[in-house]
Amino acid sequence: MNLNSKRGFVPKDEMEFRGDQLEKLKNGAEELFYLLNRDYKIKSASTFIGNHYMFSERQRLALARTISSTKDIQLRKRKQVMEAKKSKEVYIDGFNTIITLETALSGSLLLECMDETIRDMAGLRGTYRLIDKTVLAVELILKYLDKNMIQRAIIYLDAPVSNSGRLKQLIIKQSEEYKVDITVEVINEVDRILEKLPFVITSDAIILNRCTSWINMNRDIIKNEIEGHWKIKLYDFHE
Repeated sequence: MNLNSKRGFVPKDEMEFRGDQLEKLKNGAEELFYLLNRDYKIKSASTFIGNHYMFSERQRLALARTISSTKDIQLRKRKQVMEAKKSKEVYIDGFNTIITLETALSGSLLLECMDETIRDMAGLRGTYRLIDKTVLAVELILKYLDKNMIQRAIIYLDAPVSNSGRLKQLIIKQSEEYKVDITVEVINEVDRILEKLPFVITSDAIILNRCTSWINMNRDIIKNEIEGHWKIKLYDFHE
């Protein structure tokens, strides 16, 4: 386990997501929202705007993760379960959820998104290492599940990602102290499983569009349990 590691930390973020750069990003965000609502694809639209403003790849990624079309926002809101206690069994996108909480605990950049999720900029790309924030991130999830009287949770981890087996063992060991019944599945194609289920916990946009229902757990945890996190909002044109 890597001690004193900061998940998602990039030194240039201080320059690229504050001050004048932040204001430019907000302008770009409004223009991206306009294009998405006219059926432009997110990749081509964010590339067009990124080229116009000369944004870095990371700034373009922040725009793409933050901004959604009105149609997608409304679709996700219709399926959101506002009270987690209404669900007895939940299905968790393990890496997606844990990495965002690790990022929050690290004080690294978070994005407040138009669909009301909170997304990170950490990236996975097949490589994952447990860090000193991992234990606390898992603990926050387990506390949330117990607090909301969830009886059973199935946590899915991507098999191709390194150290997925070690993370599984850590989760199982920590869960012994909690009432919720935890199952951890290390499988291929986690997305394809989750997009068919109800009571999904993730911030993955494609899964949110396709799943039956979802719970915005990370937003609640970050808002209520993690002090000192760094979260930016790139829009004020759609409240």
